[in-house]
Amino acid sequence: MLFHSSVRKELSRTFGATLVVLITVVTTMMLIRVLFLVNKGRVNPTDVLLIMGYFVVGHLPTILTLCLFIAIVVALSRMHSDSEMVIWNASGLGLTGFIRPLVAFAWPICVAIAFLALFVWPWSNEQAQNIRTKFEQRSDLDRITPGTFQESANGSRVFFIDKEDDKLADTKSANNKKVKPNTGSLKVEGNDKLSAEVEKLANSRSNIFISTVSNGKESVTTASAGRIESRDGSQYLLLNSGQRTEIDSKTGQIKVSEFEEYGTLIKSAKLTPVEGGPSKAMSSLSLLANRTNGNMGQLAWRLGLAFAAVNFIILGAAVANGNPRAGRGASFAFALLAFMFYYNLINLSQSWIANGQFRFTALLLMIHGGIFVLSALWLAKRHNNWSFMAYFKHRKPLKPATQAA
Repeated sequence: MLFHSSVRKELSRTFGATLVVLITVVTTMMLIRVLFLVNKGRVNPTDVLLIMGYFVVGHLPTILTLCLFIAIVVALSRMHSDSEMVIWNASGLGLTGFIRPLVAFAWPICVAIAFLALFVWPWSNEQAQNIRTKFEQRSDLDRITPGTFQESANGSRVFFIDKEDDKLADTKSANNKKVKPNTGSLKVEGNDKLSAEVEKLANSRSNIFISTVSNGKESVTTASAGRIESRDGSQYLLLNSGQRTEIDSKTGQIKVSEFEEYGTLIKSAKLTPVEGGPSKAMSSLSLLANRTNGNMGQLAWRLGLAFAAVNFIILGAAVANGNPRAGRGASFAFALLAFMFYYNLINLSQSWIANGQFRFTALLLMIHGGIFVLSALWLAKRHNNWSFMAYFKHRKPLKPATQAA
């Protein structure tokens, strides 16, 4: 009983400290990534914390798996270096005797890793993708801040809208005073026509500049005023009193035209976000229902994290060593390298299955089953003090004695 409680306490302290450090590191990395997406205009700045939270939750299976392996290796290595392992060995407990307390400590974490990888990982990806898709499907004019140049979503147009002048602001303020809510809709007292004018003013802008490049032609459109109108689910920008200059990049021909009113499509009918999205945003049951190579590769990646957590229990007990010459940091560094190697194998298995190079079941058995067998053999070798060099020396035949002349 004392043996089990001491091992669990040691693992709990190491696991908790490692978890705090890794979550801090991952959170910082995710913050930098999200800020990069914000700078590229792919994420709404107001959704930074929300998307970062989804990213961190989605990476929890990987974080917990690494924390579990590091906790086992570091805790057992400390017991080796501080001669505590000698005391337990003298009491009749070998390395295989540590498997039971390790499993008792690690099984709730393994269950959490499997649940997070199979269910929470696709959910967090779907939520983050929904937020990004909704932001990217906005109207190009919704992205614009008056007084600044803004590129469109596809990069083919550049917009500039002058800051709202005082005259237009005063007109909106005067009209808004005449509007009062009534059963959820905006109406103007005594004049329905004025209500439509107020709505147009709310969507109108002045001093507009648009530069467009498409089909080998570059056009520059300027207008003194404009407004947005919705027709059949699409948004159009209607410009008034402006000029349009079109330049053919191949021939160099310039065409200049003036207009009283000019309309351009800004946003087409809204599409359903994430429908038919990537497999990482699909639930595990959906992956099983639609067994394509890409979906089975994604499922193999999720199951691989759960299998890796189980294998790390045996592998951690096998590789833990307390060599005083190497220092305590050597076991931590080895744990990181072993995890990176295993994690890269999981990623490669996903690509191999997605490309049709291996079958789903065969590859899982080959990678995870092979690592389980190798870890068990390594643990048995250290537990029984097997030495391959001594075995070969024992099997080496003796030379016959030479006879005296």
